[in-house]
Amino acid sequence: MEQIREDDNQEDWMSRLPEKLLDIPLTNLAIPGETMKTIGESKGSHDAMSYCLDINSPLLRSESDTFRLLDGVFYCFTRPFIYRWATTQVINIVEQLQAGIRYFDLRVAHKQYDTSSELYFTHIIYTHATVIETLETVNLWLESHPKEIIILACRNFEGMSDELHEGFIYALKNIFRSKLCPVNETLVTLRRLWALGCQVVLSYEDPQSTIRHKELWPAIQYLWANKPNAEELIQYMECKKQLGRPEGFFVAGLNLTTDRCFIASNPQESLKTLTKKYWNRVQEWLKEQKPGAEPPCLNIIAGDFIGLLPICSLVISLNKKLL
Repeated sequence: MEQIREDDNQEDWMSRLPEKLLDIPLTNLAIPGETMKTIGESKGSHDAMSYCLDINSPLLRSESDTFRLLDGVFYCFTRPFIYRWATTQVINIVEQLQAGIRYFDLRVAHKQYDTSSELYFTHIIYTHATVIETLETVNLWLESHPKEIIILACRNFEGMSDELHEGFIYALKNIFRSKLCPVNETLVTLRRLWALGCQVVLSYEDPQSTIRHKELWPAIQYLWANKPNAEELIQYMECKKQLGRPEGFFVAGLNLTTDRCFIASNPQESLKTLTKKYWNRVQEWLKEQKPGAEPPCLNIIAGDFIGLLPICSLVISLNKKLL
């Protein structure tokens, strides 16, 4: 069997794949990603930018009035808890790229009462880093890695008007330019994208915008177990596999999820300790998975705390099963 070279540094893993895998659709490869939805929420997701949350920023306007009241009265207690449970990545965006992450879930929002058009990433609170400066950094990284392909999933869009959407999309086009893969491209393989000079599949979770702009791909389905332990998460994933894989790109989220009652009753825990606690069981299950076009196969596989846990190398190594 032809081998994929293993390396601690996965920043060029796509360009180093065996020849046979260059003509397999990206939707049938195993692709490492970062996750969404770690604290139980009725809607929304979190993003790769949770490593730079601004603990002093306001709560998102979508947070409940009760939680907003508690945060106002017990600010000194709620903010450390928010930071501990909302932080799901400990390395920055370039380090995530270098680690091998190729799918990024980006929750974009406009701050309430902000008179500027500046956009931020969010997970309960806002980030220090702005969206545009971060994506410009990503583009610079792509310039020096011309054979690496990334998938950006922009979603949530809290507080964004039609005007802000159009301004953001214009900025995205201006940043990535010819690197954007058009939606009408039917053969999305590494070899084909290299020939076209495309490096970015841009998913945008706003149907009206995807109608108006041919560069925007529709929302990517995310399989989210919404469970606080490994066994329930795995049971959910196995049930989904029995139903068959979705069309196109889709994400299997290996992130654990807790609600605020769990957080309040487990003050000694954090998302990091919980993730590490169940990692061995999740790792065992992950090693048994396979990419491909068949119904039980997986595509994008996302996890928390990239860098602390060897998720990327495990996911990338699954592609050996296609040889």
